[in-house]
Amino acid sequence: MLAMSENSLATIFKSQSNLLANEESASYLGVAPNSLTVWRTTKCYALPYIKVDRLVKYRQTDLDPWLESRTMKCEFFHRMFYTA
Repeated sequence: MLAMSENSLATIFKSQSNLLANEESASYLGVAPNSLTVWRTTKCYALPYIKVDRLVKYRQTDLDPWLESRTMKCEFFHRMFYTA
């Protein structure tokens, strides 16, 4: 068995600390947990995830840009109400 240094273990635990379970990710995105399951299996959205055996995790750092890419910006509304 390979011996791991405390520094290596700290790095592993730190990198896993920003991993969210399916339910946590769904809550963060404001969708049902089953939606994420459907999106993964149908490849409906290119939402990055990590899968080891049956365990599925998401990085919050991947969810934020995905949310930003799904944000619709209405230029007409902005010009109509916020332009002097």
